[in-house]
Amino acid sequence: MPTPTKGPRLGGGPAHERLILANLATQLFEHQRVTTTEAKAKRLRPLAERLITFAKRGDLHARRRVMTVVKDKGVVHVLFTEIAPAVAERQGGYTRITKIGARKGDNAPMAVIELVLEPLSPKQAVVKEATRATAKAAPAAAPVAAAPVEESETPVEESAAVAEETPNEPAADTAADDAPESDADKA
Repeated sequence: MPTPTKGPRLGGGPAHERLILANLATQLFEHQRVTTTEAKAKRLRPLAERLITFAKRGDLHARRRVMTVVKDKGVVHVLFTEIAPAVAERQGGYTRITKIGARKGDNAPMAVIELVLEPLSPKQAVVKEATRATAKAAPAAAPVAAAPVEESETPVEESAAVAEETPNEPAADTAADDAPESDADKA
């Protein structure tokens, strides 16, 4: 059994806190984003992530575990059929909390908690695979350095000839600058 959180609870007692968080989770899965206080958003994040992890499993037991928190069968269906496949390749971090400033009435700090449904960037996946590969290949770095170097397709002479044909500045401007000044130009 998890240890209860320290300090004051949301609402009055533990049952009221569970009810608040269950309603926030239901609204989050229904609308994909909820505006609430920072404290409620921070308390909702672990619950929502756990429910999405159950939905990714997709079996009957996981569905029944989610139904103990989210009472709306339509929202549970959306969670299992739309949200879980959208975050299937993610290994966590299904929600994002963005602070938005204070509420007008009581100056409570507000935040938006939303689902991260964007697909995982292929660049990030490639970078992770590359770092894993370099970590594994670090002891075998010496044989890679002994590999022969391939020659380029264009010889050096051809590239030098191309550089001579296309100077950076026009020839007329450089000739005028290099010419010595006459006495008539100075006066």
